[in-house]
Amino acid sequence: MQLTDRIRQVKIFLVAAAIIIAVVSLLVSRYLVRDLASEEKNKMEVWAEAMRALNKADENTDMNLVLKVIDENNTIPVVVLDNNGNAQIFRNLNVTGETYDDSIADATGQGRRMKDAGRSIRINIDEETDSDYIEVCYDESIMLRRLNVYPFWVLGLVILFVVVAIFALLTSKKAEQNKVWVGLSKETAHQLGTPISSLMAWTEILKETYPDDALIPEMDKDVKRLQLIAERFSKIGSLPEPIPCSLIDVMKHVVDYMNRRTSNKVEMKTRFPSQDIIVKINSSLFEWVIENLCKNAVDAMEGAGTITLFMEEYKDKVIIEISDTGKGISRKNIKNVFKPGFTTKKRGWGLGLSLAKRIVEEYHKGRIFVLNSEVGKGTTFRIELRK
Repeated sequence: MQLTDRIRQVKIFLVAAAIIIAVVSLLVSRYLVRDLASEEKNKMEVWAEAMRALNKADENTDMNLVLKVIDENNTIPVVVLDNNGNAQIFRNLNVTGETYDDSIADATGQGRRMKDAGRSIRINIDEETDSDYIEVCYDESIMLRRLNVYPFWVLGLVILFVVVAIFALLTSKKAEQNKVWVGLSKETAHQLGTPISSLMAWTEILKETYPDDALIPEMDKDVKRLQLIAERFSKIGSLPEPIPCSLIDVMKHVVDYMNRRTSNKVEMKTRFPSQDIIVKINSSLFEWVIENLCKNAVDAMEGAGTITLFMEEYKDKVIIEISDTGKGISRKNIKNVFKPGFTTKKRGWGLGLSLAKRIVEEYHKGRIFVLNSEVGKGTTFRIELRK
């Protein structure tokens, strides 16, 4: 649980950091865009005054200053329209057209769009009448346009960074878990091997010494059970080769085992199809999955209730459902039930369902998930295997 909580906190921190960076970038860029737009508007007002002076120039006008102001605009697109709305001159504008008339027509269209957008300054040539005028229409400079899209690039990069960071975190976590699983499984199988071999030898001696003792066959079953557990652990660290097996036989074997190991207060119900179902699985490991789910169901029911095993065959898959009448799983815990270390029991390591998920999804290329669960009524787990 502590590892899960720590990883969740790291994810939340990364997302929060990304949001803060994006918000700050948006605010800063908005301020920059606003200031630059205001500065460009002031420049265009000065440029418009220069155009007014140029149109009203006489022998006393300082043409050097006027032309300098006009020529210094190398960034802001501008179109001068006459009182009929036709372009007279334009600067810093990308126009299309093979002929001069086509270029003027394109500039006229762009100038009118600038005017409709509210970016124009009207200059009266004759102060005594309003019919003789020109309009200086301007657009955002390249720098201003870049600043407008800049925050979205930053936001995209931040999101990409967060996604890559979370993916790297999950990948490293999964790789670490895999190493732990392999090491733990191999070591457990190794440690169990020697005492199991010794117990098998002692059981054979007891059979020869006390051939009529009724307890010795039961001891032999338990030893074989230990041998099966050690075999399962040894297979966790590698990819076992699946072979065609009868799913109904596997399920019945689990039911028989659970009936021998649980009290009479636990009822095992089965709903299997009449025809046999053959699927490529590793029977030893798959039995382990069903046993884990059944044992969890017994714990959830606190030793009294009903466990229902349902199986149905479709064209491309087989569905297995294990339902219980236990205390159920709260909605907030459903997404955590398969995480290593998660458990609601006072005793237990929280590894059973994690192992079950690994066996079903990695070794058998299937799916396992909580189909439904209601607190106080029970839980249903579903396994889907491809045929």
